[in-house]
Amino acid sequence: MDLTGVIRSIPDFPKTGVVFRDITTLLQNPEAFRYAIDAIYDRLKTSGVTAIVGIESRGFIFGAPLAYMLDIPFIPVRKPGKLPFETVSATYELEYGTDSVEIHKDALSRDDKIAIVDDLLATGGTATATARLVESLGARVEIIAFIIELSFLRGRSKLEGYNIFSLVDYGSE
Repeated sequence: MDLTGVIRSIPDFPKTGVVFRDITTLLQNPEAFRYAIDAIYDRLKTSGVTAIVGIESRGFIFGAPLAYMLDIPFIPVRKPGKLPFETVSATYELEYGTDSVEIHKDALSRDDKIAIVDDLLATGGTATATARLVESLGARVEIIAFIIELSFLRGRSKLEGYNIFSLVDYGSE
């Protein structure tokens, strides 16, 4: 299935010159949503992953059903101050400033093999920070999966050395 037909493109959002790739239309289409989940599941089912790490917030939408289907834990990575227990954090660069993500410090172990799941790979900052969090807890990143990749932003270069795949690649705005 060609998911580009169910992903809405919104020009000049959130600012002029940017084309926003809106997955809400994919989520509203049961066949497309099922296809996306099944396509990632097919990549993960023989990978040996022991947990899914989903990045706030859209990574939760795709990561939770994958964890359910694989019968493995789902681990949320969140913005600062959203997790109730002791956390570790990683900071990453934004266009103008920095941001951080956090994970519970007891969420993973050295035996864990992780699939990181998110909806979008743009510049790679959030995914790189998440991979560092996973590794800081001693776990291993086996694969990083995205629904959409904006390859013209070269986010994959920040994730060099990781096994990455995306279902849809936009080579330009």
